[in-house]
Amino acid sequence: MPALSLRLPEDLDHRLEEEAQREGLPRSEVARQAISDYLGRRERERFMSELVAEARAAYTDEAMRREALEMAEDFQEADNEALDKAEGRKPGESERDEERWWK
Repeated sequence: MPALSLRLPEDLDHRLEEEAQREGLPRSEVARQAISDYLGRRERERFMSELVAEARAAYTDEAMRREALEMAEDFQEADNEALDKAEGRKPGESERDEERWWK
């Protein structure tokens, strides 16, 4: 395992020491966990930024937007059919008020 040497400000060093004692772990393990958490968070943030940028680009493309809306409508029908089956109705059959599970 490669080694890393770094200098910490005194207050951060104290916080690291306190956390290590609290957790019953070596300081190096607490530092490894912190670095791993930080890098994972940064990767997720970058992924989400890229996802948002792509969604914004797609939203401004009218043809892509229409296609997405059509797909959503198709899935809505499938969702409704699956819900009807799960609730013991034939697809498209309306439910009566007294049959609603939330009442």
